Amino acid sequence: MDVRSVSLVTERWSARAAALLLLYVVTAYGIMPMVWTRYERRHPALEQTPTLTHTASGVPGDPLNVALVGSEEEVRRTMNAAGWVLAARLGLRADLSIAADTALRWPDPDAPVSNLYLFGRPEDLAFEQEVGASPRSRHHVRFWKTDQREGGRLVWIGAAVFDRGVGISHTTGQITHLIAPAIDDERNFLFEGLQKTGELAVSDVVDGYHQVQRGTNGDGNAWQTDGRLFVGVLQPIGR
Repeated sequence: MDVRSVSLVTERWSARAAALLLLYVVTAYGIMPMVWTRYERRHPALEQTPTLTHTASGVPGDPLNVALVGSEEEVRRTMNAAGWVLAARLGLRADLSIAADTALRWPDPDAPVSNLYLFGRPEDLAFEQEVGASPRSRHHVRFWKTDQREGGRLVWIGAAVFDRGVGISHTTGQITHLIAPAIDDERNFLFEGLQKTGELAVSDVVDGYHQVQRGTNGDGNAWQTDGRLFVGVLQPIGR
């Protein structure tokens, strides 16, 4: 093959490489973002879901910022795999226990959480991760089972917030947990842990879930969010 032939072959391969590079750029940075955006919004089961919980007296509570798709057993299994403990139900014994453990700074890994309401009922499941040696500070998330299904599977909507300490409620004057205002940090923390378990078949984001991105909860604690809802589709048991 002479020099001219080699040059022509080189030019052809260069042109093909350039075309492939262009195709990659257009696909990765043009088409795929549009496809992803559409996929983000393909959650009809969540379209009519409220964005805020409420206290027993009807005062707005913690914002909803996470959702899981799967059975109750799958939710429990995945949360446990990520290091979250199922919170004890409220009751005299549990209430006295958390009060004592908080005051004495003793561990209480399954301390109860106060009830918040959605769909006219308290949370169906609540999980937590203790921080330090007492329930003063902890990661926690409440989940409600919705009456919606996605792909034939149950949809759970949740509120993940971080208890930064114990203080006085601005609205009731009672001793209560005070939440950290950056609730997105807790949402991100939860999903980072879930990703590591290998139990998420799909993780997704719904943009613009919250139109109002600042507020206060039932205890008067301020919160703020970027407005996004994180959605995780759980691996089915026996996959």
